Amino acid sequence: MGILSNISGRETVKVFNKFGYTVEHQTGSHIILFHESRPTLSVPDHKELAPGLLRSLIRKSGLTVEEFLHVK
Repeated sequence: MGILSNISGRETVKVFNKFGYTVEHQTGSHIILFHESRPTLSVPDHKELAPGLLRSLIRKSGLTVEEFLHVK
């Protein structure tokens, strides 16, 4: 198992909330997160996110994997 495995969409949203993201709305199974000075993120509301997708969301937000995991 990798360090980014077994993280759900809801857990991911909670971590991004701690970095200033807010839930703007939800379209289907995707939760749209908004931040004033960072790109908008679309997080799937799944039981487990693929590690590559999660890494991509973290990178798009301007964070590092270590910062994300430290807050988790």
